[in-house]
Parts: sequence; C-alpha cells; structure tokens
Amino acid sequence: MKKLQTVLLFFVIATLFSTLPAKASAISVADFAKSFEGTKYKFAGNTPEEGFDCSGFIVYVYDKFGKKLPRTSEGQFNYGTPVDQQNLQRGDLVFFKDTYKPGISHTGIYLGDNTFISAENEKRGVAVAKLAGHPYWGPKYVGAKRLLGNSTPTEPVKSFVDVNTQHPAHEAITALSGQGIINGFPNDEFKPEDTITRGQAAAILNRVLQLTPTTDVVFADVDKNHQFAVHIAAMNEAGILRGYENGHFGLQDTLTRTQLAVIVDRAFKLQAKAGGEVQIASDYADIPPTYWAKNAIQALKHFDKTGIFQTPTYEFTKSVTRADFTAAVYSAIHAK
Repeated sequence: MKKLQTVLLFFVIATLFSTLPAKASAISVADFAKSFEGTKYKFAGNTPEEGFDCSGFIVYVYDKFGKKLPRTSEGQFNYGTPVDQQNLQRGDLVFFKDTYKPGISHTGIYLGDNTFISAENEKRGVAVAKLAGHPYWGPKYVGAKRLLGNSTPTEPVKSFVDVNTQHPAHEAITALSGQGIINGFPNDEFKPEDTITRGQAAAILNRVLQLTPTTDVVFADVDKNHQFAVHIAAMNEAGILRGYENGHFGLQDTLTRTQLAVIVDRAFKLQAKAGGEVQIASDYADIPPTYWAKNAIQALKHFDKTGIFQTPTYEFTKSVTRADFTAAVYSAIHAK
C-alpha cells in the first residue's frame, strides 16, 4: 500500500509539472495563449495585469517557453521558419500587414481550426478570430513563422549586402535590425549612408522606449493616421524630439549630428549615466569649448561601442546617416 501511495504521489507531481509552460510543445503554447482570452488591451502593454498590445502578448507567451523575441511585430517576423498557410500548426505565429500602420503591424498565435488569438484592440482585448475568410484579418494576412521544432532556426536575418563585417556599425545594425528597431530594405540592403529623417528617428527611438502619448499628434505636417504618428506624439510629449514653433514637426527633415547627440542624450540620459566621466572624453577638434551641445556630444563619444564616433572631428553640422543613428542608439541602449 505504501509503495502504491508513493507511485500515485509521483504521478500527481509529474502531472502538475507537465502543465507548466516551460520548454513545452507548440500545443502547450497555443493552450497557454488561449488562457489569456479576455485580457484587456493596452498599447505598449507587456503583462496580464497592465494589459497587452499584440507584440507584447507574443513576447510574454513565448518568453514562458524559453524563446526571447523582439518587441515589435516587424522584428518577430525575422524569426522562425516560414510556414505555408495550409500547413499551419497550433502555436505558429501568424502575421498581418497594413493594420494601424503600413507594413507588418500585427501578430497572433495560431490555435488550429482556422483560428488565432491576439491582442486586438481596446474593445476586444485578447481575442480569438478566424483567419482565412475573415473580412478584416483574411485580406491582411501576410505569412506565418514556426518557432518550435527540431529544425527551427530562431536567429534573425543578420546580414545586409551593403554592410560587411568590417563596417564599424555592423554589430549595431545586426542587433537592432534583428529586434525590429530599425529595418532594412528589399534585396537585403540597409543603405547605411542614406540620411535619416526626423519622423524615422522618432519611430526608431520609441520602438526602444515604448512610450505612450496621452494625446494625438498635433503637427500640421503629420496626419493622425501616419505610420509614425504615435511615435512622433510620444517623442514630442516626452521632450526628446520636439516639433517646431511654426506648428510643424519637420517629418521629412534630416537630422544633424549635433541633434543626434542631443536627442539620444535626452532619450537615454547619457550625461547622467556618465556623471563626471563625460568630461574626460577626448575633445573633438571642431567642437568649441563653449559649444552648447558639447557635453551631449562628449557623452555619446564616451559610450560609443562602435568606433563610429571615435574620430578627430565630430562634423557636427553634417547630416546623420542610418549607420550613425543605429550606432548611437545601440551604444545608448548598452550604456552603463
């Protein structure tokens, strides 16, 4: 009898542990995701308590199964093995385009029987919907990825044809593009020497900071439905990248390298992190001692992890390139 009780106890414990969402199968991912049906929606939400947005829901669920994913739908699309719609399995990620912004903008988890679950909106929260044949989701479906299984590569696309491994910003570009923070172009190009606009800068910064504005965008040159509208409103409200006094944001205007240093300093508080050490950064030959942005520029150089800013001159009036901006944000993210 005692031996039988021991066996039964072991069976109960084993059964309990088998229900925990850790290193589990795709079926367990689907069941675990389904358990959050009805959870409220919150833009930039990351937990059941505060609510989820679509990509935050995916990150939360898959994190419980040992899979670390980028925070955006675009970044998540770079992971896993592509799956045809007719071969979908429970737990696969399904992606949609042109929802609240152009391009890949929504992610869900396939539940089987032509259904998926996702954090939809404030009205429905985390909800189940049909895939094929749905009047809204059906036409916006763009593809699926499988993250679990013996043949699943879970590394993002890491190379661009125009950024070789010797490029000083290679590591930064690889990391941030893999996380969906800054995206490349068709034909595997990154275009590192192209300039970056104020609108693009606002979006990239807020993909990292995940700030939610309290009001809609208010600039004459930014439509409220523009793909970067929420990011621009958030950056302006936070005082990181403000609009102009004439009521415009300068959506298509480029940034100078001085502006780059200042907004990255505001976003990541680089001077505060450096403390007095910012003063020991080597001076640039073209930055006067009394220049208004000197400390912000020196803070960027102090934390630079790429070598992009380890130069004799800073060229503070020069337009910022995509490589410059990526190197600055990457360095700021890793600033201690």
